[in-house]
Amino acid sequence: MVSRLALAGFILFAAGLSDAAPPSEQPGPEPVRLAGVVERGANYLAEHGQAEDGSFSGFTGSGITALTTTALLRSGRTANDPAVAKGLEYLEKCVRPDGGIHGERSRLANYETCVAMLCLSEANVDGRYDNILKKAETRVRGLQWDETKDKDESDLSYGGVGYGDKSRPDLSNTSFLVDALKVCGAKSDDAAIQKALVFASRCQNLETEHNTTPFAAKINDGGFYYTCTLSRMDEERQTPDGGLRSYGTMGYAGLKCMIYAGLTEDDPRLTAAVGWIRKNYDVKQNPGMGTAGLYYYYHTFAKAMDTLGGDYFEDSRGVKHDWRKELAEELASRQQSNGSWVNENPRWFETDPNLVTAYSLLALSYCRPAEKEAGTARN
Repeated sequence: MVSRLALAGFILFAAGLSDAAPPSEQPGPEPVRLAGVVERGANYLAEHGQAEDGSFSGFTGSGITALTTTALLRSGRTANDPAVAKGLEYLEKCVRPDGGIHGERSRLANYETCVAMLCLSEANVDGRYDNILKKAETRVRGLQWDETKDKDESDLSYGGVGYGDKSRPDLSNTSFLVDALKVCGAKSDDAAIQKALVFASRCQNLETEHNTTPFAAKINDGGFYYTCTLSRMDEERQTPDGGLRSYGTMGYAGLKCMIYAGLTEDDPRLTAAVGWIRKNYDVKQNPGMGTAGLYYYYHTFAKAMDTLGGDYFEDSRGVKHDWRKELAEELASRQQSNGSWVNENPRWFETDPNLVTAYSLLALSYCRPAEKEAGTARN
């Protein structure tokens, strides 16, 4: 397994990442302005977004409540903050006998449980959620498509997970699974994370021994797509010859999965993934999708870039980006007068200000420069 130091050196070289700031300039956004943007967003959620039962947009299930409560915690509020405490109490009521954390009769058991695990781990400073997290971890491990579901490694579903117990696996939900396992202490050699790597590799536009699917060589740009298990033609995601288009959110989700799985610095999958990002670096739109899913993209972008390490990112044209500053300034420019964020594109519920404000605050939580090694991430 590659050491963190070796991975850091590889990533800084391959991606043009650097910790060296230009003369008389500190990396990252202006701290006072960033704090003000975050405070206004957090105040919106606490004062306008929460229902009496502690939920945020509870009609959608428990997922948005988990995301918004995590966003409040990562914005500087504690577990004793009234809005946070109500959100946590709501999630506790969503704990199921099988260990899942989701709405009753939810078809999103994996997604809702994983984001709840991320939330509860953020609030678990005194160990109060240890037992809930342990049972939830067992539950989501059981949702992965593997030998327990009569799938071996030759099956394209292998290692992936979908929204629920019987859902088609996809890279987005698989990424949430890996995130949830990581905050529970799983290491890169964990069996479930290694199985997730098998699935993620098959969702990459790169023909290697790890991806021999019919899609692999069609585009071959190193980016990632949503799923390798398509059962019919999808005109939005596919090219006329059957290739699967890479796009931003999955590019960063796939890269993060590979880093968490401990790929070595000479692995072509990691090199190609970073290369795709260098060619498609963007804080104005979700590459390949425009404004669709833009704020989920911002969150995934920020977490993956934080995992990569380095204060500056050099794109394929040789332009060096202070990615934290650029992202924070873009989000600040998009903030509504009431402190919320909302996407005009309705795809994937992004007209819901609770969801979009949560994504924005989560993204901003990675915009504060931190002393850390590449290959790790703030939860």
